[in-house]
Amino acid sequence: MNTNLLKTGVLLAGITALFLAIGFLIGGQQGMVLAFVFALGTNLFAYWNSDKMVLRMYRAQPVDERTQPQLLRMVRELAATAGIPEPRAYIMDNPQPNAFATGRNPEHAAVAVTTGLLERLDSSEVRAVLAHELAHIKNRDTLIMTVTATLAGAIGMLANFAFFFGGSRDGERANPLAGILIAVLAPMAAMLVQMAISRTREYSADQGGADISGDPLALASALQKISAASGRVVNADAERHPGTAHLFISNPLHGRGIDQLFATHPSAENRIHALRELAARMGNRPVSAAGAAAGPWGGNSSPRNGPWG
Repeated sequence: MNTNLLKTGVLLAGITALFLAIGFLIGGQQGMVLAFVFALGTNLFAYWNSDKMVLRMYRAQPVDERTQPQLLRMVRELAATAGIPEPRAYIMDNPQPNAFATGRNPEHAAVAVTTGLLERLDSSEVRAVLAHELAHIKNRDTLIMTVTATLAGAIGMLANFAFFFGGSRDGERANPLAGILIAVLAPMAAMLVQMAISRTREYSADQGGADISGDPLALASALQKISAASGRVVNADAERHPGTAHLFISNPLHGRGIDQLFATHPSAENRIHALRELAARMGNRPVSAAGAAAGPWGGNSSPRNGPWG
């Protein structure tokens, strides 16, 4: 955990330095100051509104004791185990099995799952996925990822400014070629840093979720099902908002075959392998074939109608 926190801190420092460097290249010291002010403003806005923005993007609807009593009981139980306030629970009407957490801190957090997740996973797997998302909340990853995504987006805006309007440094007109290089390379560098942070935090959340749920094999099984289905089922909302892909437990986008450089998440195979090793250390037994084949939520009821009553 400490190593991952250090890596995340270094990467955040790197993307911030990149942002300020672009401001300097465009407008010298004054440009760097303006870039800093712009970054501060966008992050303050994201800090207060990130959860509302992403939930609105995915048309997530809040659940209550009438519509999803079993889901709420799970969230409440796992939050107590994790030692954090109970987050708000939401459901997204989306056939792709997936989930994400959002919010600026554990006191203002939300967890959202898709209808596809509730339809395809059994109860132990849903519980493990929720534990993974609560680990993100406990580790304050939701804030880290929001800041990173906001800075990456702002870098793209600065790069476009450099391309279309050019820049100056110390009173001299900048080289047009430099503006083109900034426009092309800066967003790519920001994207790589953003993905590196996301991949680092996913491994931590897998381990934290396994600790909270006490069932790393259930999380491994859930990841296997989610990864297999995500490659076949298009998440139209995620395709419209690709900058939010890193929030999900599994990459919701198509065309994601390369894991080594341009993927927002580690490969499912690597994560499953790590979870099985963790299970062996914890003394967990493999999931039985019957358990793995169990129906969604232990029954055939629609997840919108609270199948566990």
